[in-house]
Amino acid sequence: MDELDGRLVAALRENARASYAELGRLVGLSGPSVQERVRRLEERGVLTGYRALVRPGAVGLTVTSLIGLLLSDNADQNAVVERLVGVPEIEDCWFVAGEESYVVKVRVADVDALEELLGRLLRVEGISRTRTTLVLSTKWEGRLPMSGLPDGADAAGAAETTHTADGDATGGGEAGDDGDAG
Repeated sequence: MDELDGRLVAALRENARASYAELGRLVGLSGPSVQERVRRLEERGVLTGYRALVRPGAVGLTVTSLIGLLLSDNADQNAVVERLVGVPEIEDCWFVAGEESYVVKVRVADVDALEELLGRLLRVEGISRTRTTLVLSTKWEGRLPMSGLPDGADAAGAAETTHTADGDATGGGEAGDDGDAG
């Protein structure tokens, strides 16, 4: 990925609905040249999709938590992950180094729903304990630093461009509170 591709990805992350002509003006290329570069970025897996961003609070998901999952000594990590896929409140799941094996980001309606979810997680075979951090407010999410990428950065640094429910496009998250109470 060259410097021009990086500028194009950054422009798409700001507004994935921009026309190829608009993007071309921003990066100094013709519309057809931008279209070809976007096609190549998609083929190489740098651009992986375009989707709507939904403000969680607007759909009643006002509590966000990060939950560390500690596994039992004999737990099959892959089997645990397969079971977690079926938990709809989990937005993200990371395999981590440290005392916890996984950290999941969850969104629920209220503290009662969080308590119920924690009980369900403890009943997942292979999970022995949880450690919960309640998010008080979200300052930004989903930011991907596009400056200082290593030469030749490719799919390993893939970007995902998204759209908000009100039509604004973003790939780097939005500054400010997203309406979460937690």
